[in-house]
Amino acid sequence: MSTDTDTDADTDRESDKSNSHCGASTGDTAGTASDSGSTCGASSSDDSSASNCGASSSDDSSASNCGASSSDDSSASNCGASSSDDSTEKEVDATVDDFDADPGKLVAVGLGPGHPEGMTERARAALLEADHIVGYTTYIELLPDEVVEGADEIYDTPMCGEVSRTEESVDRALAGNDVAIVGSGDPNVYALGGLALEILESKGATPSLVDFEVVPGVPAAQSCAARLGAPLVNDTVSISLSDHLVPMPEIESRLHAAAKESFTITIYNPWSRKRRENFQKCCEILLTHRDPETPVGIVHAAGREDEEVLITDLGELAGLGENEIIDMTTTIVVGNEETYAWDDRMVTPRGYETKYDY
Repeated sequence: MSTDTDTDADTDRESDKSNSHCGASTGDTAGTASDSGSTCGASSSDDSSASNCGASSSDDSSASNCGASSSDDSSASNCGASSSDDSTEKEVDATVDDFDADPGKLVAVGLGPGHPEGMTERARAALLEADHIVGYTTYIELLPDEVVEGADEIYDTPMCGEVSRTEESVDRALAGNDVAIVGSGDPNVYALGGLALEILESKGATPSLVDFEVVPGVPAAQSCAARLGAPLVNDTVSISLSDHLVPMPEIESRLHAAAKESFTITIYNPWSRKRRENFQKCCEILLTHRDPETPVGIVHAAGREDEEVLITDLGELAGLGENEIIDMTTTIVVGNEETYAWDDRMVTPRGYETKYDY
């Protein structure tokens, strides 16, 4: 399972997909994301082709800025709402007072694993009820046809657009639309549920104003554990190796703390082109506290066509770093001292054997 914390993928995208409408009238056909100009229900003072959601714009960028300032003509995402040469994020400009419409609804929807069958009925219903759907391009491509065909508009951004697409969803809701922002797994697991609330607060809005709701999905830890057997039935923790938002020294400290206790550990975001050393450091820390024969489960692209499952041991894990099975769509489950491998399954005893005869 991939998550929204990685920024290492290519951020280039076609400019006709980077325009935002945020529910404002553009005099063009609804349902497309290739129109130029949007006011998102707020006032606009120029003829810029960028979407500024009620904020001022100083260039002719085709990037969606959703209330943030823009200082160059790039159409690529810079990992935030602002677009500038130094990729420095700026405080959002559009506030709740810039929108004249009665607010719509904003729902953060977890898609679960990568196949439609893994989506909950509640998630499917929420998507079918939404006017607009916003999300990372890869996740949008996982949506069932009925959901795509039923939406008035679908807005997607490539990797590294977490802030911009979340602000986009907030502004569309403030402009009077019922909006769903989607992600794989669960919105509260390394995803955008919290960011949506933070952006609402920064705009002077409240969750109640847009009837904000989180629709949970099956997190990667659980969906991948299911492919491995039963490795997470006792106390467990999850740790992401992405240092985009959390400094690596903090990640290392958390790895030490978890590894020296009897937790099973789920590793998210283990490897990318820019972060190879994080994975290697993780393996070193785990081996400091655990036996090299500790079972480790690896699940690549859970629920997708290229899914791959491997059970190995901790001593072999570091050597798999250059293997295609480990990338940003991979989740790794590290057993504790009780975990064992049996018949191509990982088993972590819950403790029943100490109290019952069976």
